[in-house]
Amino acid sequence: MKKNNLNIVKIDKNKTLFNYEKKILIKELILDLKLGYYDFEKENSQKVKFNLEVDYEDKKPTSDEDIKSIVNYGRIVKLIKKLTKNKHYNFLETLAEDVFDVLFKDKRIGKIMLQIEKLEILKDCTSVGIQVTKKRSHDKL
Repeated sequence: MKKNNLNIVKIDKNKTLFNYEKKILIKELILDLKLGYYDFEKENSQKVKFNLEVDYEDKKPTSDEDIKSIVNYGRIVKLIKKLTKNKHYNFLETLAEDVFDVLFKDKRIGKIMLQIEKLEILKDCTSVGIQVTKKRSHDKL
């Protein structure tokens, strides 16, 4: 008869056993903005649509009692509205960079896919725009 050679492993509850990969989705945030390079775009506001995917990692599960335990999608929307409220951007790309700068202040965020579209600029298209993905580099300079 063979002897069972299984060892009992004790788990240290202070160590993390899991990493969580989370994604915030914000779809079709539509704002009226003065955005564009041409004079007629500087005079009148136009509808601009934002879509975002915000990837972040966490080493602990979400606490149902602590809003700081999540990346808050409502806060992301407020930050974008605040950025665009009183500033005119000539280009979608410069607006995208400002969105990245403000969102990457949260060190948990590792990657952002941002799509920005002008909805009323060309009669032959329902929209024109850009999609940019920016990923945090963990390399030291």
